[in-house]
Amino acid sequence: MTVHRVAFLVHDGMTLLDLAGPAEVFKEANRFGAEYRIVLLSPTGAEVTSGLGIRIGVDGAVASVPACDTFLVAGSDNYPRARVPAELADAARLPAASAGRVASICTGAFVLAAAGLLDGKRVTTHWQVAHELAARCPTCHVEPDAIYVRDGTTYTSAGVTAGIDLALALVEEDHGPELTRDVARALVVYMQRAGGQSQFSAPLKGPPPRSPALRTVTDLVTANPGGDHSLGALARHLNVSTRHLTRLFHEELSTTPARYVENIRFDMARALLDQGHTATQAATLAGFPSYESMRRVFARKLSISPAAYQRRFGTARAGHSLAG
Repeated sequence: MTVHRVAFLVHDGMTLLDLAGPAEVFKEANRFGAEYRIVLLSPTGAEVTSGLGIRIGVDGAVASVPACDTFLVAGSDNYPRARVPAELADAARLPAASAGRVASICTGAFVLAAAGLLDGKRVTTHWQVAHELAARCPTCHVEPDAIYVRDGTTYTSAGVTAGIDLALALVEEDHGPELTRDVARALVVYMQRAGGQSQFSAPLKGPPPRSPALRTVTDLVTANPGGDHSLGALARHLNVSTRHLTRLFHEELSTTPARYVENIRFDMARALLDQGHTATQAATLAGFPSYESMRRVFARKLSISPAAYQRRFGTARAGHSLAG
């Protein structure tokens, strides 16, 4: 079997799990018959220090190592807080030019973007900074809910552990689902995670509307999600036309009144499920007309049911045997 060279670009401040997670997938794949050889590269060939303060030795500089088949860039909390240094962006270009496929883990997408390697491509990164990536790479089509995205031979993944999802997908491309399933089982991870990043995101946050009238409406909805918040009722509350109210929502919040109400109810339902309420209770308390209407919203936004969401996020103690 031909050796498949996997090169990671590591750098000072990098997130250690962005390296360790995917690397473990490739190493585990070797136990089941794959032939991956992992090499660590830094811009200069010097060791780097991760964001945890752990020093990491490397195999060489990007310019001194033969071409790789798969090239991955680890992310860092430093980006997008700061601009990607020119020397780091340059270090990504050289191996990317000859690699069979190029990938980023989490905010490693900012390095690829700074190197001009994401121009015109569909991409993703951690949901918290997806808007910043879109601003820095205006030609990119950022998909903030994706776990990972493939565009041709370029791959980008979401936050931290999504690097494992991406590595499993790369192994499946190389060796098929059976070997990959063995790897996933050995690592006790899902072969394919259900739902997108939205299931992990925080509730809606944002500055209050500038318009006093619109702020009155949003405060009303937030205070009583279960009330009558039809377009007509909200417009009558402010003594304005439905057209005017719709225009205010569009101009200031980039949404419609109905979608805003739905989002508030959805966020409240998530919080109630997190607190241990049943799905039926959450639907009622959050103001949904029925459980079924809430289920449809969860399916559209998260691609999972309320019950599945609660199993994942209701407690960290589920599935463990506890003594005492």
